[in-house]
Amino acid sequence: MKRGGFTYIATNKNNTVLYTGVTSDLYKRINEHQTGYHPNAFTKKYNVTNLVYFEVFPRIEEAIAREKQIKSGSRQKKIDLIEKINPQWNDLLPQVKP
Repeated sequence: MKRGGFTYIATNKNNTVLYTGVTSDLYKRINEHQTGYHPNAFTKKYNVTNLVYFEVFPRIEEAIAREKQIKSGSRQKKIDLIEKINPQWNDLLPQVKP
């Protein structure tokens, strides 16, 4: 059975750090960022806790490919992606069902 996935961009409270990731469980993963579940992680060090962008894919392999594409782009391209769907940079986690 193939499992779907998510590609996402998260940031800190001042929107100065952008983190691009991929996961099969977006709600759980963002909660891990928010609680500091991985104490030595980049997201913990830079307080990356706000979900500002995500895409849903039917297969995890597609999400991984998209993550690589986003990561290879410039910071400005990431900002453009975010602002296209979330111009206020609101935390989108409430839109994600657990």
